[in-house]
Amino acid sequence: MKKEASTLFSVKGKVVVITGGAGILGQGISKYLAGEGAIIVILDRNSELGESLVNEIKANGDEAYFLVTDVLSKEKLEENRDAIMKAYGRIDVLLNAAGGNMPGATIAPDKTFFDLEIDAFKKVVDLNLFGTVIPTMVFAEVMSKQKEGAIVNFSSESALRPLTRVVGYGASKSAVTNFTKYLAAELSIKFGSGIRVNAIAPGFFLTEQNRTLLTNPDGSHTDRAKTIIAHTPYGRFGEAEELFGTIQYLISDASKFVTGTVAVVDGGFDAFSI
Repeated sequence: MKKEASTLFSVKGKVVVITGGAGILGQGISKYLAGEGAIIVILDRNSELGESLVNEIKANGDEAYFLVTDVLSKEKLEENRDAIMKAYGRIDVLLNAAGGNMPGATIAPDKTFFDLEIDAFKKVVDLNLFGTVIPTMVFAEVMSKQKEGAIVNFSSESALRPLTRVVGYGASKSAVTNFTKYLAAELSIKFGSGIRVNAIAPGFFLTEQNRTLLTNPDGSHTDRAKTIIAHTPYGRFGEAEELFGTIQYLISDASKFVTGTVAVVDGGFDAFSI
């Protein structure tokens, strides 16, 4: 008699909400998890990209749903939550993938810390930190009633060690890591061990947000990109699909006793020294 395949890593039928789901990494994650049988709810401010992604997923026979959102608006997120609950009746997973950076919150080589634009710094902190905290407040409330759910926050390599230039981004992602650990204990203690909160810390992946920082107009690597690769034992940038397995692990029963952790996916960057 043939043995049935293990369902340990299965995400089939799980309702997965992903903020920033229409971004470069979000698109890849959404399509992968949909292909694994998850019901994907894409939240993004870009309706054109979001609808296009849903159509692409559905064309493959998988299930997806798009809602315009604002991760800094509790009211809008609550509208999203109500629509999701009406459509599916539950929320199993929240992936807080929304985030970003802006020039004023960085320190260019020809600038110093004293040139930092505080308003830009605040906007980056708002997007990365509050853009994680507020969606979690809204969607984790459903999980607290279900006594079950998995949350994965998107931290960063810059949360593990300070990187030059990206002062605002690094500070906000460090806060996301701290928030992840705090919330893991808070939710488990008060709502039971069925709710898990972890983070993923991607290393360096080429996206639309960092493309001009890491590549020249002709596609060649900038000096910063060369430095990054020189300090990455794998000798290259990551590919989006190299995040998929870690995320699937963190939202499946395979990580049932894992909470408050940060999974680093960086080709060895954080481990490297000279």
